[in-house]
Amino acid sequence: MSFLWYGIAANWSSVDSGVNNKIDFLVMLAYLVLVLIIAMWAILTHNRGSVEDFFLAGRSLAWWPIGASLYASNIGPTHFMGLAGMGAASGIAVGAFEWNSPVLIFALGWIFSPIYINAGVVTMPEYLRKRFGGYRIQLLLAILYLFLYLFQKISVEICVGAMFMGLILGMDVYQATMVLLMVTGVYMISGGFITLIYTDILHASIIVLGSLLVMGFAFKGVGGYSELLAKYPNAKPSIIQEGNWTAAPECYSPREDSFHIFRNAITGDLPWLGVVFGIPIISVYYWCSDQIFVQRCLAGKSMFHVKGGCVLCGYLKLLPMFTVVMPGMISRILYTDKVACVTPAECEKHCGSKTSCSPIAYALLIVGLLPKGARGLMLSALWASLMSTLTSVFNSASTLFTVDIYPQIRPTATERELMVTARFFVIILLIVTIVWVPIIQAIDSEQLFEYMHAVRSYLVPPIAAIFLLAIFCKRVTEQGAFWGLIGGLVIGSIRMVTEFSYGRQTCSSTNKCPPVICGVHYLYFAILLFIISLFTIMGISLLTDPIPDKHLHRLCWSLRNSQEEREDLDAEMQLKRTVLQMRPGIRKGTEGCFWNALDIYCGLEPRLTAKVAPEEQTKEEPGSTSEEPEQSASPEGTKPWEAPELPLREKVAEASGLLLLLFTALLHALYH
Repeated sequence: MSFLWYGIAANWSSVDSGVNNKIDFLVMLAYLVLVLIIAMWAILTHNRGSVEDFFLAGRSLAWWPIGASLYASNIGPTHFMGLAGMGAASGIAVGAFEWNSPVLIFALGWIFSPIYINAGVVTMPEYLRKRFGGYRIQLLLAILYLFLYLFQKISVEICVGAMFMGLILGMDVYQATMVLLMVTGVYMISGGFITLIYTDILHASIIVLGSLLVMGFAFKGVGGYSELLAKYPNAKPSIIQEGNWTAAPECYSPREDSFHIFRNAITGDLPWLGVVFGIPIISVYYWCSDQIFVQRCLAGKSMFHVKGGCVLCGYLKLLPMFTVVMPGMISRILYTDKVACVTPAECEKHCGSKTSCSPIAYALLIVGLLPKGARGLMLSALWASLMSTLTSVFNSASTLFTVDIYPQIRPTATERELMVTARFFVIILLIVTIVWVPIIQAIDSEQLFEYMHAVRSYLVPPIAAIFLLAIFCKRVTEQGAFWGLIGGLVIGSIRMVTEFSYGRQTCSSTNKCPPVICGVHYLYFAILLFIISLFTIMGISLLTDPIPDKHLHRLCWSLRNSQEEREDLDAEMQLKRTVLQMRPGIRKGTEGCFWNALDIYCGLEPRLTAKVAPEEQTKEEPGSTSEEPEQSASPEGTKPWEAPELPLREKVAEASGLLLLLFTALLHALYH
């Protein structure tokens, strides 16, 4: 989804919203109240006091919550603004990112999830530790994920969302941020993953309904699909000169290949080779190894529900081409001088940016076409997209820290301590987000979003390589995986820092970045970095001793159906940690009402357990204790479910998945 970081304008206040009526405000207020009601219901009706309950909802999710949550977690405000903006600027090619997703979501449900589930893991770094042994890959990847979440997802989403809230309600960025984080924090800290899932169902419904609403009014405004085809090639701004400077035709004229996904391999803004090979590399990380999305599949009650959820999300991902990208193109037709501005002075007047105003395309549709009430619904959809994205990031970041990092700091941590740590880490993320807002505002908006784009494009190919080889090549060793990951990250960082330092070339400015570094399209660079990482990992692995099969049963594709018992590479260390954790968990009855109420709110109240009869207590060995020890805090204590699939259900899942792939291929053929 690297297109999301393409030049979204920061000066939203210059766009006249007109959203200041009571009807829209009441619709948005009702939505927020409904979110809190659903979250409180989930908190009061579900257990949240163990690792499996708090992070995986007790592995009890059906297919439809999984699918809705996968989709809602993927959609954020920058998704709407980025897709519509790129559609307005260059046509439908950006939709390739969306239509590539169903294929990788299918791979998540049919290939990656069964391996992760059979491994009995909670996080992706934990899987790599089981697969390769040692802790350095687990720790490095956990830190890298947290870096990507904080400096990519949270930063962009909170800033775009807060600025949009400022546009709507007249708040400054701090007020908007505080309101948003208060709503999400109330149920995220206490409810954990289960509240996220149930609120995501509402979020996904509102997002789909709101985007369909905008699509309907947009196509009505332009006169239908045939008028879009006829008018878009002629949507050129009226002002193309400023002083002695005249914009080149290619700077303001729609592309001749605007209605094609596959474009020239050399001159195309999204070359077809990059679309076919580069986007899937980025998507392997995004859909198949990112904690945010894999965590939802790990929480499924059976493989049928995991696959069903992936199929539902796959079908929903086919919609944005029609509900967001094409409406963005329509916005260019209806508001040509604003959306397609080319002179620095004209663009700065309309959106505060000197290079392009295409990112405001979707906002102009909401403000200019939707009636009262409908506008409130669409703005609620934007809030929904922001809240679902933030809560997903907060929960996954908390999971990574609690499972992968904190136990290495405190090996003796009990499960209750881990649950408290998970909630406290969410609070830390909320505080860091608030502190981070003014820092982001102080950075030039164009450079900021170029940087966000670079973070995704230049850092994730090595991660995709290591997960693919971990699953499909059992010959890969820990040394090869670690140094291949390090090498890939170093190369990607050099390209990222260099390109960010020189800036992006525009029609009104030049770029002095050396062509050998910045001249390679970012999708081609992703392919090259992926290949380098693959060969590095394999080369070093072949120089080291292979991992015996007894440690790899059900952890890689060739041994996925093995029935032999697996000897974990870190079994001895985990046994020592478990022994240290098995301490009496007696709760004192002298705690005050406040602490008892807090425990109930967080789901940490003592659970009823079978009591030992007095006569049995007297028979215990001297020095023994009658209290039951707390459940092991080790995340490895979570067990993969083994639910046999009904033949009919299995056939339905397979048929639905194949139909999804067929439908996706047909759409690619139609808009090639």
